[in-house]
Formats: sequence, C-alpha cells, structure tokens
Amino acid sequence: MTDTPRRPLRVLAAMSGGVDSAVAAARAAEAGHDVTGVHLALSANPQSFRTGARGCCTIEDSRDARRAADVIGIPFYVWDLAERFREDVVEDFIAEYEAGRTPNPCLRCNEKIKFAALLDKALALGFDAVCTGHYAKVVTLEDGTRELHRASDMAKDQSYVLGVLDERQLAHAMFPLGDTVTTKDEIRQEAERRGLAVAKKPDSHDICFIADGDTQGFLARRLGRTEGDIVDESGTRLGTHDGAYGFTIGQRKGLRIGTPAPDGKPRYVLDISPVDNTVTVGPAASLDVSGLTAITPRWCGAVPTAPGTYTAQLRAHGGECEVTAEPVDGELRVTFTEPVRGVAPGQAIVLYDGTRVVGSATIATTTRATTAVA
Repeated sequence: MTDTPRRPLRVLAAMSGGVDSAVAAARAAEAGHDVTGVHLALSANPQSFRTGARGCCTIEDSRDARRAADVIGIPFYVWDLAERFREDVVEDFIAEYEAGRTPNPCLRCNEKIKFAALLDKALALGFDAVCTGHYAKVVTLEDGTRELHRASDMAKDQSYVLGVLDERQLAHAMFPLGDTVTTKDEIRQEAERRGLAVAKKPDSHDICFIADGDTQGFLARRLGRTEGDIVDESGTRLGTHDGAYGFTIGQRKGLRIGTPAPDGKPRYVLDISPVDNTVTVGPAASLDVSGLTAITPRWCGAVPTAPGTYTAQLRAHGGECEVTAEPVDGELRVTFTEPVRGVAPGQAIVLYDGTRVVGSATIATTTRATTAVA
C-alpha cells in the first residue's frame, strides 16, 4: 500500500496563513502537482476575529497566505465562506453549549467547511484534491480504496479532528505533512529554507471566532446571563452561577462554591442541565464512566457490522483507551475496558484499529461507572 498519488493532480491547497499549511502547499507543488492556493474568509468582518497572528481567519492571515503562495509560485485566491462558517460552525457551537454539551468547533470546521463546502466547490471547478497542513496520512490500498491513518509522528497527530471524513472525502484529501517525523522547529526551518515568511509565526491554539479567547464571555454575550443553582449529587444547593453554558464536565476551577466538601476533597462538574439551568458537582470518582452512546456516526470506510475491539480517543490532545464498540440502530454503543474519567456529551469519540481511523461519532449519553459516597 502507498500514500503517494500515482499521477500529478490538480490540487487546491487550503492556506490558513500558518506555517503548516504553507509547507504542505510547497511540498505538494514540489511533488509535481498543479497547485492553487486558497485562503478561506470565514468572517464577514475579519477584524472581529483574533489579531496578532494567533488565529486562522484574520486579515493578517490572508496576507501571510498570499505571500507564501507568491514565494511557492502558485496562483492564489480568497474564497468567502463566512455565511456557511457562521451557520455550520459558530451557530452550532453556541447551540451545543446552550444544550449543555461540549462541542469541538475545529472538528466541525473540517467536516462542514474544509471537506464539504470547500471540497464540493473544488471538485466543481475540476480539482482532484484538497490539500491541508494537518498531520495525518491517507493510505491508498492496492484495490484503490483509501484509509485515514495517524501521522507518523504521534506527538503531532491530528487524525482526531479528521475522524469525521467519510470515504468520498478521503478520496480527495491530501496531507503532505503526515509522514513527517520531525520537531515543529524543523518544520519551521524547512519553511525558512523555502523563503516562507511564516516560518516564525506562532501557532494558533484558541477558537478562531472568539476574538479575546474568553469563551464564557462570548457565550454570555450570545446567550445572556441567567442565574441558576450549583448543587451536589443529593440536590443540596451549594451556590449559584450566571449560566450553565459556562461549565464543562470535569471542570474543577471557577466553581465559586465557597464551602468545602465534607471530605475536604475537590469537587468537579458532573452534570449540566440546561432545562432547569442547574450544574451538579461532586467527587472525582463520580466522573468515571463505563460506557456511552454516541450519535451521527461517520465512517472512514466500511461500516462495522458486529461488535469490535478498538482503541478510542475522546479529546483532540487526549490519549487512547481500549473499548468495545458496535453500531446499533444508527447509533454507536461503546463500553470501556477500564472506566474513563470526565467524558462529556457533545465531544467526539474517534475509533482506531491500530493507526487506522475507523470512524467517529458525537457522544450523547454516558453510563456512570460508580456512585461515589460524599
């Protein structure tokens, strides 16, 4: 099997303005592909997004992407996908928090924007593939089918946020950095050797559409402040909050309860109920879950037809755990070999068979492993 295309392709390189996407575009061009760069304008008012070269949607970023394309020697365009981004990513993010869930907007952007809206437009214009700077690998088998695998360097692997890609999207995806086993400093050195000015540009880590990095403040402006109760597992009122959307499962800091727990140990957010605007807190042991049900599964190939043993990843930067999983009536039923702590509805679970991404689904409900005694 191979992850190298057999012929030169017409490639649309999504260039965020960062170093990874610039190097990916340069490698695709160097490999002999006919590459065109495109920067996605994702805000109707780019100045409202993060400034200071920390995001991926600012005016500075579009200029950085254009300069990189000029150095590489490829055509470059800016495509306006702001309305689609607002509907599919920003509004989804707000709605998920309002419903008491914890979404991953980067994963949703890959699903709905980069490998749906962008890919559909690229194919309509005659391109063969969309290239990005993600660290993951697309492997082509002898029969022509394609699989998504972890990057060669696990420390930089980003396959988790690509687990939403289906077989059709994988057939038109290119990740030139997937085989890279180097430090980020070496990627920057490569960019510098290529004359790319983004070589020293900082990486972005925060949510691009929250300009000041204050997620709770952003949600408060959109959803309003509504006082509710913070209670323990018995229902005893311990304090108040300004909106249940400001909390996530497993959160320890910022609870503002005041009174210590009877056992003197820290308390964590166990449940968020948007219906009555209540946040339930309790001991760490109560965060342990033994299983979950996930909805809207998306498969990176053939759909499993029977229970199977896999490893699973529950967060973009989390580790793996062993699970048994089975599709049932359009859902995914998962049982953990060992209890896992702090699993939140709204998160994605991504299943792996070795390094191969099997598929992903959105966590809907969890099964508590134990009932802790306060």
